[in-house]
Formats: sequence, structure tokens, C-alpha cells
Amino acid sequence: MFGCKCLYWNRLADFSPPQLEYFSLPQPLPTWPQGQGFASGRINLGELEVFKVTRFEFVWCHNPSQDKKKRSKYLNTEIAHASSDAIAKLPALCEPLDYILVWCPEDWTEQRYGGCGYFWLPQAPEGYMPVGILVTNKPSKPSLDEVRCVRADLTDECDAYRLLLLNSSSGYVNCSFQVWSTRPHCRGMMEKGVSVGTFFCSSSWSSGEDLSIGCLKNLNPNLHAMPNLDQIHALINHYGPTVFFHPEEVYLPSSVSWFFENGALLYRTGVTTGETIDTEGSNLPGGETNDRRFWIDLPCDNRREIVKRGNLESAKLYAHVKPALGGTFTDIAMWVFCPFNGPATLRVGVMNIALSKIGEHISDWEHFTLRISNFTGELWSIYYSQHSGGQWVDAYDLEYIDGNKAVVYASKSGHACYPRPGTYIQGSSKLGIGIRNDAARSNLFVNSSTRYELVAANIWEMGL
Repeated sequence: MFGCKCLYWNRLADFSPPQLEYFSLPQPLPTWPQGQGFASGRINLGELEVFKVTRFEFVWCHNPSQDKKKRSKYLNTEIAHASSDAIAKLPALCEPLDYILVWCPEDWTEQRYGGCGYFWLPQAPEGYMPVGILVTNKPSKPSLDEVRCVRADLTDECDAYRLLLLNSSSGYVNCSFQVWSTRPHCRGMMEKGVSVGTFFCSSSWSSGEDLSIGCLKNLNPNLHAMPNLDQIHALINHYGPTVFFHPEEVYLPSSVSWFFENGALLYRTGVTTGETIDTEGSNLPGGETNDRRFWIDLPCDNRREIVKRGNLESAKLYAHVKPALGGTFTDIAMWVFCPFNGPATLRVGVMNIALSKIGEHISDWEHFTLRISNFTGELWSIYYSQHSGGQWVDAYDLEYIDGNKAVVYASKSGHACYPRPGTYIQGSSKLGIGIRNDAARSNLFVNSSTRYELVAANIWEMGL
């Protein structure tokens, strides 16, 4: 994974620190309701207490001529310290034994390469793990007390996530130098992995190989940094996006109760007539698996077309709150229900082909997820669900409409969620062949900050 070459400037004048652009949400954060540990700026992981970094020291900047974006590296002033609750065993944190140079100037001449970036991997003692790469602008090894390694049982496996820097210029060694952000390998609701916010870099790493650094693990059985019920409502009121439907949308959302009240029928295998569904859905079959013996259909009378088109006035979002990344973030999944999913349109080059019945189905659930930092209560990112996939969009790249409320665009007929208006091709965008998804702003919308219902909150320690 190691190599030597330099990422450098052609002129010493280029070594001056870049003009930084700081992102902040459109409006200041409110004062959140009183709680336990939510938005306190620190989170106890058991033997470690971690802080959100707020101050940085400029170390190095890379600005290749073909790249309009400068890549800056900063040394964070504090990440973690041992908690006072640490039990008597090997210390939670310790200094590295040494450093291995991951990337460096080829001939080690600092004068020739004024302002180079040097990437160092801490060499941890047995039983410990580094959780990041150290960057300096000098060829001499950093001091051992610059960083700390973490005891291995307090760490978890992490993955290379988003590519931050790729440099494969002909002036470099035969293999490219790459820098990735990282995230925990296991990221389910019950998983303990905590993202440190550091990066991984290499000149020879291949996808699937283990990384030489880890992330942290939350071993505190009490997720004290999760928001309580009052704070959850405050978060939704403050951040709840406005969901815009296409101006030509025919199949609009409704509440689930409106769908039941207006004639939705429950069918079962071997029975030809449908059963009216109770407003609360109390007569629906239970269980965690689908045995395919039951299904829901639209009413058979003249209400069928009415129910297909939904009822925007009754529509609301259904919120499911759960911990993420070891309880250091809160995910608020917001689900929208549409009684009917309309037919798809196929795009082939410049031609659009209506697919009649293809793509149609009864009862369409779509969702987006707000990810909120439990350190501060800041909106971190939003996941936009799109058919069988989706995308995370960071807070700085969102479109906002009212204060800190972002925008969600639901595509025509299929209701997939997008962060921007436009035409999206589900297929090959290069060939221009695939299912067409049109998203645009209109007077058809639902404000999820006020029209929502909290249906589940997986924060057992707080009794919700």
C-alpha cells in the first residue's frame, strides 16, 4: 500500500493556505428541548468519550492544474479521550510505536518540493489499532505524541467510502495515489461502529482488501445521546422537508386511513370477495413474513378511479426514528403513501415510449431519511430513496426552501425521491436508455414538518 512521490505546487506562491468556504445551515439551530445527552457536543462510548471537532489547523493543500477544487488537509485539535469510567486494564488510548510513510517526495528534498504532503500511518502496539492517517508538510517523522492509537476491542472494521482524491498524473509513480473517506463496515440499526471522520489513503489498495485503520465502537449500553420524544418532534418540526410532486402527477398520496375508509379491500387465497379494511387496519394479517395468502386491492365500484388518484389533503408522512452509526446519529425515515403507482415511461434516445400497464401497482410506499448529528442536532445528510436504490446527499449540497427545511422531489407516477428537479434515467444514462423519472416543483406538495405521524422510535433505553 506504500509508495513515494509528491503532490506539490509548481510555484511557492501556491503554498499559501486556500480561501476557505465554511458551510452552515441557512438558519441558526434552535434551542432543543431538555433531554439527557442529545446535542451536548460529546458522546460517551463506554471507555472513550468523543467530541465533535470544531477547530482545525491547516497542514497541506493539493491543487493540481486540471482540478478546480483544492484538496485541503487539516489536523484536528481533539477527537477523543479516555473516559473516567474506564476500567483497570490496558489503557484505552496509547501512543504509536512508530510511523510508516504512505506517500512522500521521491528524493526527500523538502527544498525542491516546498509544501509537500506527507502521509503517515501510525504503527500501533500489539492490541491497539490506528483510526486515521496523519498528514504533515515536512519529511521528518511526526512526534509520537501527535496522535493516539485505540485499544483493539474499542474499535470496529471500517470501509473506504467516497473517493476524495485521485492523482494518477504521468509525473508520478506507476500506480495512482487515492484518498477515501471512511465509514463503519456494519451500519445496521443495532450495529456499534462509530465513524471517526478520518480518511484512508493508499497507492496500491484494491477494493475488498482490509483497511489498515479502524473506526470506533460504542460499547455504552445506554444510547444517552439519542433524542427523547420532545426532541424528536422538535427535529421534525425544524428539518421536515417539503415533498413536491410533479405538476402533471395524477397518482397523488393520501393518508393510509383515507385509503382504508374509501374502499380498499383485503383479499385472501380461496375467497373471491374482498373484506372491508378497518380504518386503523386492525383486521390486517400480522406477522413478520409474507406468506402471499393476502393482498390489498382497490374498490370494485365507481370509487376505484377516485382512490387511485389519492387525496393530497389527507396525506402525511409516517416517521420511523432509529439510531445510526453506534448512536452518534439519529435517522428519521419519513414514509409517504400513495394508493397507486402509475405506469412507467421508457426513454430510448430522444424517444419516449409509454409502457401502459408496466410499472403499475397498488399501494406505493416511498421514503427519504434525515440523518442528524447527535453531537449538535445539526442536519448531516438526507437519503433519497429511488426505486431499488437511492443516494445520500450531504447537508451542504441540499436545496432548502424554508429555513433549514430541505426539498424532496417525487418523480411523476413512480414517486421516487430526488434532491433536484430534472429528468433522471433509471438504466444507462450514457446510452440514454431506461425508465424515465421526471421531477419538478409544483403546487402539489406536502410539508412533512407539520403533516406527519410518529409511528415508531427504536430508542428502547428511553422507553419510547
